[in-house]
Formats: sequence, structure tokens, C-alpha cells
Amino acid sequence: MSTFHLIDHPLIQHKLTIMRQKNTHSNDFRMLLNEISMLMGYEVTRDLPLRQIEIETPIKKTKMSTIAGKKLAIVPILRAGLGMVDGLLNLVPVARVGHIGMYRDPDTHLPVEYYCKLPADVSNRLVILVDPMLATGGSASDALTLLKQKGCRNIRFMCLVAAPEGVAKVQADHPDVDIFCAALDECLNEHAYIVPGLGDAGDRIFGTK
Repeated sequence: MSTFHLIDHPLIQHKLTIMRQKNTHSNDFRMLLNEISMLMGYEVTRDLPLRQIEIETPIKKTKMSTIAGKKLAIVPILRAGLGMVDGLLNLVPVARVGHIGMYRDPDTHLPVEYYCKLPADVSNRLVILVDPMLATGGSASDALTLLKQKGCRNIRFMCLVAAPEGVAKVQADHPDVDIFCAALDECLNEHAYIVPGLGDAGDRIFGTK
């Protein structure tokens, strides 16, 4: 079974509370999402392997640690996932960025794929799939399936707010993928929105509603 990591750092919780408020402006919402994504990125990448290399400081030659192993790819689920990319790129500027386009059918609440563009060597990278909301889990699960079809075997999913239903689906469908989340909310309502949640993240990021 995959591990669910709840990242409850006080700074993250404080910023998330501001984001949840319905009168928070889109500009502030985007800025806070960027900041939280960067803070969460520290935990998502905490166990990256290190290797020793020789360097020369102004004082002497010595051996110090640098990141070893496979490089990173950040893959947002469009469109809301775009709001989390810059925060992670602030941490790892050399990461490659792919995109998976999905939207939720308003009647069935099921995900519909419409776009996929990934780095050519994505199968050789640690992939961080990002989407602010994990509601039903349909989009995340389908995106993870797509990444695996492209040869990815080392994937982590990072979201801001999750519902128990979404966590259960991702863990059932992808027991090899760890989930990193800033808040586990109560449930989904009849429209498959997270309660209490923060509304439609995409609309709030881009000011489209």
C-alpha cells in the first residue's frame, strides 16, 4: 500500500487557511499556492539519494554531498496543476516539465483526457505528478496510469487538499505511488467537490469564475 504523507507544517497550514477563504483574490491565491508548493517540495524530495564529490572551497579541497541518481520531472494535471509548477522549479530549476490535460465531465464527474506531452526521457526520471485537489481521485488515477504506460516507474503524487474518497481510489489503483498532501478534508459533496475544500482551484488560480 502506498504511504499517505500529511505535511502539516505550521507555515503551510497558515497559508492554506488564507487560500480557503472565499474572498481571497486570485493573485494572492496563486502566490500562496506557489509558496506552499515550494514548502511541500522539501518533503517530497527529502529522500533523494546523495553522493560524495570533491570540491575546492576558498580554504581547501574536500568531499561534500550532491544529489545523485535519476533527475526529476514535474508533471501538472492541467489546468490547476500549473499553479504548483513554479514552486517546485524554485527548488529544482533543472527539472523537466511535462503536461497532462484532463477535465472532469460535469455530468459523470469522470476525467476526460485531452492532452499529453512529456519529456522524452521521462521513464528515467523521478516524476512528481501535481494537482491541487484530490477529490474523486479519477483524474489522478488516470494520469498515473498514463505515466506508467509511458514507462514511468518512480512516481509521487503531490496535492494541496484531498478527500478520503480520492485517497482511497489512488491507493487502490496505484499502491506503489506515495501521496503527499497538505490537508485531508472531510468528504465530497453531491457535486464531487471537497468539503470544506477551497472551491474550484483552477477557477481561483486563473480568475475564470
